[in-house]
Amino acid sequence: MSVLRRRSPWRLAAAGGLVAALVAGFTTVAATGAAAAEVLLSQGKPATASSTEATGAYSAAEAVDGNTGTRWSSAFSDPQWLQVDLGTSQQITRVELNWETAAAKAFRIQVSDNASTWTDVYSTTTATGGNQSLTVSGTGRYVRMYGTQRTTAYGYSLWEFKVFGESGGTTIPGGGSLGANVVVFDPSMSSAAIQARADQIFAQQESAQFGTGRYVLAFRPGTYNNLNIQVGFYTSVIGLGQNPQDVRINGDITVDAGWFQGNATQNFWRSVENLSVYPVSGANRWAVSQAAPFRRMDIHGDLNLAPNGYGWASGGYIADSRISGSEGQYSQQQWFTRNSRIGSNTNAVWNQMFVGVQGAPAQSFPNPPYTTIATTPVIREKPYLYDNGVFVPSLSTNSSGTSWANGNTPGSTIPLSQFYVAKPGDSVATINAALAQGLNLLFTPGIYQINQTINVTRADTVVLGLGYATLIPVGGVTPMQVADVDGVKIAGILFDAGTTNSANLLVLGPNGSSASHAANPTTVQDVFFRIGGYIAGKATNSLLVNSNNVIIDHIWAWRADHGNAGTYGWTVNTADSGLIVNGQSVTAYGLFVEHYQKYEVVWNGNGGRTYFLQNEMPYDPPTQAAWRTGANGYAAYKVADSVTSHEAWGMGSYCYFNVNPSIHADRGFEVPVNAGVKLHDLLTVSLGGNGVIDHVVNNTGGPAQGTATVPSYLVDFP
Repeated sequence: MSVLRRRSPWRLAAAGGLVAALVAGFTTVAATGAAAAEVLLSQGKPATASSTEATGAYSAAEAVDGNTGTRWSSAFSDPQWLQVDLGTSQQITRVELNWETAAAKAFRIQVSDNASTWTDVYSTTTATGGNQSLTVSGTGRYVRMYGTQRTTAYGYSLWEFKVFGESGGTTIPGGGSLGANVVVFDPSMSSAAIQARADQIFAQQESAQFGTGRYVLAFRPGTYNNLNIQVGFYTSVIGLGQNPQDVRINGDITVDAGWFQGNATQNFWRSVENLSVYPVSGANRWAVSQAAPFRRMDIHGDLNLAPNGYGWASGGYIADSRISGSEGQYSQQQWFTRNSRIGSNTNAVWNQMFVGVQGAPAQSFPNPPYTTIATTPVIREKPYLYDNGVFVPSLSTNSSGTSWANGNTPGSTIPLSQFYVAKPGDSVATINAALAQGLNLLFTPGIYQINQTINVTRADTVVLGLGYATLIPVGGVTPMQVADVDGVKIAGILFDAGTTNSANLLVLGPNGSSASHAANPTTVQDVFFRIGGYIAGKATNSLLVNSNNVIIDHIWAWRADHGNAGTYGWTVNTADSGLIVNGQSVTAYGLFVEHYQKYEVVWNGNGGRTYFLQNEMPYDPPTQAAWRTGANGYAAYKVADSVTSHEAWGMGSYCYFNVNPSIHADRGFEVPVNAGVKLHDLLTVSLGGNGVIDHVVNNTGGPAQGTATVPSYLVDFP
């Protein structure tokens, strides 16, 4: 139980701030005061049809899934019908039909309470297809389109069938409690009480790599003294001020590796954000590896990224932060820092990259292996929770340094009353109804079983997870998909593949998306994907990007090489690719993609840019033939032969074929040879001589081999 929840209701209100009240559960704010606002009733509800064009394809469900890239299509005869079950009787006010070319000339919209006796609420004999919005009036649990004459020789086909109504005269409320696992501290509390609660959570989470606990430690604006907040698995430490300086910690926010004998290579899934820290010793230790973002931090002193004793580490990611002293990389194999200001940098191992970082070392790859780019071409910093709601930073171009260097970060606040605050156990039908109603989506800490696709269809929707909120698909569904619309922001979510194979875990835009979103791109930030480790998960692909101009800003897509017994192995946690990009002009910062069984990153769209890749090839091919026939394995990063423009910087691929050390990979990177495709500052490494990567790019560079673990570098290709 949160320390704050033991305080009196009066004291909570006096502490100020919407977040404090919501965490305590004293406030539930309706998203709108309209008692009978129109809401989308049909999305994600059970749908049936008189027929489908082909077995296993064009199902009725595809007309109510919120995805304009999928459709229902009937047999080529009259009459045909499509109906949706709303679950309970509803007042129907409007029906939208988005027809494919095969449309209805004559049809009726009908309602029923029993799916056998129908009442017409609309009819026509002169329709011409396209998009139709029909104002109707009727009541029923079931709504159907009943077609009696087609416009073509084909059947009836609907991209989307949407039913709107008043939903019994109520709306789904926004706001609400953030739950007991968001632990809020304020400056009036004693340091001893804060430290005791933080230590209690750390004791539970320190070694719980595949546990179920999820936590946020949130500090309200003010000054806190004599604290050492140790951060374990699935724990996020955040400041609730608008800017980092609003919360001052005279002490440390610490990650070390004592639980793993001084080895930090498994310090995953934890984060810190939006605080200023004045470390006691002059240096704050943040010894992490993947999926451990360090954002909007103001460190008054040094930042030590290595564990005590300088054991192995394999991180990591920093953005929008200021470090007055040194960013000490020490034993970190690789690291990515973006849009920050540092006093200096200490040490480099294999691949250290700086983009838009003031004070960064000069470009010198590979000796030492610094890749430095002066400005960040396009970025929108991650949305974050603070006292007044969720702050959404503005898009910036050609930027360097922090977004808060000259005052408040440019952007806007969305109050929590405009979010559906989800909790574990909430139905996806309710989540989809809230999204369709126009609410944003906030996942409180916990594990969510997702039995149908979460459909994000409204432009500028914010989907924000707290405390590594984890979505597990059930029955092989795709847990989340986003329509081809402007400005969706997805951040702070862990997608954990279910035991039935999913085709994808997150899809941005339907196949064939063509709209430009250059002025308002969709962003994916601190979004992580896991195949196996916790359960024996399976997913063909993790992140599929079909929309144009998407910004990917820090992902870790990981097919597990270790975990709970029975959850990993070559035929157990199967997964082809971590990232497939079909969209045009997609930009990626800080890609961490590991252990997938085919091409780990596949880039099919033109105009793509990647700033930093950390990759390990799969550990566990049992034989060369089991991995691939006709070639030695798959490259980590594949740019399609059809691509004519692509550029990437600071990319490393490693092999550690510990199941069969005789395995070879032909190359780390595979790209078409033309003037528009350019790669810079690349390396491959064989870890301890467990396998060989024969070339760096195509048939150039290499090999990476031998027990000395020495990289094979390539500065430019071609």
